[in-house]
Amino acid sequence: MDEIAFLGAGNMAAAMVEGLIAKGAFSPRKIACMGGLGPSAKALSTKTGIRLAGSLHELLAHAEILVVAFKPQHLASADPRLIGLTEDRLVISVLAGRKLAALSQVFPLARNIVRSMPNTPGRIGAGLTGWCPKSPLSAADSAALEKVFGALGRSVEITEAQFDAFTAICGCGPAYVFEFAAALRDAAVAEGFDATAARMFAVETILGGARLLAATTADPEVLRNQVASPNGVTAAGLKKLAERDFRGVVREAVLAAKARSLELTG
Repeated sequence: MDEIAFLGAGNMAAAMVEGLIAKGAFSPRKIACMGGLGPSAKALSTKTGIRLAGSLHELLAHAEILVVAFKPQHLASADPRLIGLTEDRLVISVLAGRKLAALSQVFPLARNIVRSMPNTPGRIGAGLTGWCPKSPLSAADSAALEKVFGALGRSVEITEAQFDAFTAICGCGPAYVFEFAAALRDAAVAEGFDATAARMFAVETILGGARLLAATTADPEVLRNQVASPNGVTAAGLKKLAERDFRGVVREAVLAAKARSLELTG
């Protein structure tokens, strides 16, 4: 049993599958997926070449690892046959707001359960995954996690108590970045640039800033001040952000996302 199976084939599962294939962690023939009544599983299979399973038994027949990636609200009504079919398998959950205790009720015979929160940049190997296991990992399972999460980018072990905050910051974070990119693009269009150029301006500005930040140990404020000379052009823009409490708005966004994650956790 050297395959990995995905139960659920939505955006997160697709990002993980594409990341695993792109990094060569698993070949498409070693990956299987199964979805619900919608077309997502078939579409993912067609796009990536992975195997589309017609039943849970077929999905898990050769799988050492099961990634649970369906909608979180469906966990309570999961097929009871999963109890036996996941015996002695490693189960990795990407379900937002679903604790290890709840996962253990659905997969009681799994050899271990890992709660995780990847983010969509894992599609290109640039993601960040937070994770915590139900019990200490064996050497084999630790290597398996590194194989899966390493293909998606970086990973960090966190406590379960930190999960809602991590989700709000890192799981949701790419969406905040994309929204900021859209705002820069729209500002450029409003100033007369065409949409193609405006998009490029936003992408390259964010990409360059992120690369510079990653290439140094300096605090973001230090790099900010290197751009903004006193009473200069950048300072005028930063003043407007401060007037609108830009950091406060970001903090409120994180708190709102965390509150929703807590609500889903119940």
